[in-house]
Amino acid sequence: MAANKMRFNSKVIHGGQEPDKAYGAVMPPIYQTSTFAQTSPGNHRGFQYSRSANPTRTALENAMASIENGNYGLAFASGLAAIDAVLKLLNPGDEVISTNDLYGGSYRLFKKVFENYGIVFHFMDMEDVSLVQGQINERTKMIWLETPTNPLMNIIDIEAVSQLATANGLLLAVDNTFATPYLQKPLDLGADIVMHSATKYLGGHSDVVLGALVVKDEILAKRLYFIQNASGAVSGPMDSFLVLRGIKTLHVRMQRHCENAEAIAHFLRKHPKVDTVYWPGFKEHPNHDIAKKQMVNFGGMLSFVPKGSDYKATLQFVERLKIFTLAESLGGVESLVGHPASMSHGSMSKQERDEAGIEDALIRLSVGIEDVDDLIEDLSQALDESLI
Repeated sequence: MAANKMRFNSKVIHGGQEPDKAYGAVMPPIYQTSTFAQTSPGNHRGFQYSRSANPTRTALENAMASIENGNYGLAFASGLAAIDAVLKLLNPGDEVISTNDLYGGSYRLFKKVFENYGIVFHFMDMEDVSLVQGQINERTKMIWLETPTNPLMNIIDIEAVSQLATANGLLLAVDNTFATPYLQKPLDLGADIVMHSATKYLGGHSDVVLGALVVKDEILAKRLYFIQNASGAVSGPMDSFLVLRGIKTLHVRMQRHCENAEAIAHFLRKHPKVDTVYWPGFKEHPNHDIAKKQMVNFGGMLSFVPKGSDYKATLQFVERLKIFTLAESLGGVESLVGHPASMSHGSMSKQERDEAGIEDALIRLSVGIEDVDDLIEDLSQALDESLI
């Protein structure tokens, strides 16, 4: 069966893949080499130097393109390296419109690095897409968005933004890390570029750092391939192998992530010591109907604010969890808890966090695939024993 005819659960295992040409290995081997022999200058078997291309990385890039319904995939040393490559498509004086609630590392790269080179960034709430038009001018070249956003789980209508971007000749890039292609496919909704921190759900086991881009357009792909090779922030063969292995179980993991997160979201909303729960599966969640339209399910991420919004009590809560591990990152098989104000979004000033709606007492959960009753008991004991 042709890869483009496969359903998603088959694509994660077979999409873009074929047995290794050397010995027929079912899993792509780890080509741990920096260079490849040539019979004469320029005469080789498709690979010359591993910064430019490596068979293991190419296998991963083909797989990522397949599961996102794209034509071209690119693997990088990290998610931020992938974003860095996208921003290098721009020139001094170009402007970017971005959601105001986004990963702190993306914000830091935008504000602390690329603003120094004359790129101008405008951050805004994109829940109402009609307001985006007012930010577009003749210098605007790109719209950058996350959906669901990190950490408030805001939902943005990708299709509506893509129509706006197309009408104005803009590139639309979507960070699909939280949703993964299991839940939504931005390219099918009109996006030009999909970005992943493959460190998270695509890898899925908290043992690798890697970033990815997927596009459909050949000209855009060639520009990005040039930047990838010229800048050199590529993923190594071992890291590529680990993410490729992770992708093969993405569908079964994401199903359990979603099931567990739904149960925990409802538990927290009913708990007397919890004030607000941010999870797009609630009917009352802003743009819930958009989430239902563009996502298969509502994901494994959620955030909440305890009653009283007490900073000290919040820290006591996260420290008393026993199964949820207090750690950076997300998307692994194990459940993680984070405190955005001091961790993932610590690079933003308090004023910037307040303007984005990120309270100091906000807690973010990456719900893993453990037994959900154990996870709920862990949250319950930490809430009961803390000063909240």
